[in-house]
Amino acid sequence: MTTEPRRVRLLASVTSEAEARLAASHGADIVDCKNPAEGALGALPHETVTAIRAALPASVPVSATIGDLTPEPAPVLEAARAMAATGADIVKIGFFPGGDAHATIRHLGCHLAASTPLIAVLMADAEGPLDIAMVSALGEAGFAGVMLDTAVKDGRTLLDHRTPEELAAFLEAAAAAGLMAGLAGSLKLTQIPALLTLEPDVLGFRGALCRASDRARALDADALSAVRRAIPRMDYRGATGVELETTL
Repeated sequence: MTTEPRRVRLLASVTSEAEARLAASHGADIVDCKNPAEGALGALPHETVTAIRAALPASVPVSATIGDLTPEPAPVLEAARAMAATGADIVKIGFFPGGDAHATIRHLGCHLAASTPLIAVLMADAEGPLDIAMVSALGEAGFAGVMLDTAVKDGRTLLDHRTPEELAAFLEAAAAAGLMAGLAGSLKLTQIPALLTLEPDVLGFRGALCRASDRARALDADALSAVRRAIPRMDYRGATGVELETTL
């Protein structure tokens, strides 16, 4: 008996409607609205996100980040609601050091998770071990998924901060919590084969898709094509046995 490998989805972060169209035309499975000039998870203007959602086929999910906010319940909920109102299919919320992450998770779970698919983004370059208990809390609160990323963009990648064993434990915890799980953090084209063996649901990219691998520069068609070729496309069923489209 053989087990089909999980299909790993390509998430491409974009800054404009033109970049969104380019990413979708080159096979991005999820188009992610993000402003690199404003931080790791910098938010784009709401009108830009609205335009991006309107420009793409409904079959291409659009996610959007809310900015590099300290995890405090009231301001994070306000920002997430405002971003959801743009029409984005998924709202991504970064959990940076400071604040009260668990209270924020509970607050979002009570007031937004039932109506808007929420993806939490945990910071792999934070000090100490990964907070696996937070992954469980996200599942209990009704979040749709969780990703690992890096807060500091200094040339180091996710794999410089966390071992494959740590990443595998994170992905296992996410699956146990019923969450879609993704990996990001200045990932490079050459790292894709190793990351695929971990079988995440999503691999997220910005810099590797840009000219000269510079996340502040525009997306590059050749770079997009190279990353798309490195991530096989196949039918799959997600870790919970449900098509990812129904989860999002």
